[in-house]
Amino acid sequence: MAQTAVLSEGRRQPGREETGAALSLASRMPRLVLEARRVAASLAHGLHGRRRAGPGETFWQFRPFVAGEAAARVDWRRSGRDDRLYVREREWESPHAIWLWMDRSASMAFRSSLAETAKVERAFVLGLALADVLVEGGERVGLIGHASPTASRRIAERCAETLAADRQRLDEDLPPPQPLARQDEAVLIGDFLAPLAEIAASVEGLSARGARGHLVLIVDPVEETFPFDGQAVLHDLEAGLVLRIGDAASWGRAYRERIAAHRDAVRDLARRRGWTVTVHHTDRPASEAALRVLTLVASARQGGG
Repeated sequence: MAQTAVLSEGRRQPGREETGAALSLASRMPRLVLEARRVAASLAHGLHGRRRAGPGETFWQFRPFVAGEAAARVDWRRSGRDDRLYVREREWESPHAIWLWMDRSASMAFRSSLAETAKVERAFVLGLALADVLVEGGERVGLIGHASPTASRRIAERCAETLAADRQRLDEDLPPPQPLARQDEAVLIGDFLAPLAEIAASVEGLSARGARGHLVLIVDPVEETFPFDGQAVLHDLEAGLVLRIGDAASWGRAYRERIAAHRDAVRDLARRRGWTVTVHHTDRPASEAALRVLTLVASARQGGG
């Protein structure tokens, strides 16, 4: 059968169902936070060291006063509770920060029968789990376009609450412009199916001052393999277009080649900026991608690039 493809405008409100699914994330946040906690608990600790005392603004702990220390360090209110002197220690804070961004656009709501979860849910579980482990290791974590870096022990809940309350940027499939400090790092989690020029502009904007980063490409197995034949109808979840195909098997070969070329181009632009790329399929455990990103962050911290 000869290959035929017809493109037409399918809906005046593109991705209405998928956008609705993104909006309903607020109701799913508690479950996603719990799943993120489970993933975080399963990861090997020690990649970033542990929390420790040092210069900072966040209270860490009280410890007994040691002879020879300056008397100004004594916390007299705490010491007044018993017969010992105590020093108030503040938590060490890294001079740099790690910034997270999770794609919530309509295309991220896609889930095939081969996947364990929708792409957007996997992105959130990964992002929240990474935030939890990074803060536990002494890093400060912020949300690009939303919240400044913090070392809060409730980082997963704080990120979830912030994103659930924001309904203004659901149609953005790339992070907003925000040049990061030279010592900062970015972790961007999404499907990155936007035009290559837009992805390049976003990465270059974030890294304009020398910041490094990591792209995590969330892929549904069907998006990569396109296991269809015969007639098929494809919907663009964000542009509202419909593509009717007469020979899906033949069309699929060209599709897979284009997807591979797009991914190679994303890897190339990331490499030019000193960034990394991790491809994560939604039929695989979230812990795999989380562990890889944590390893890459640790390597960057140690100067390994």
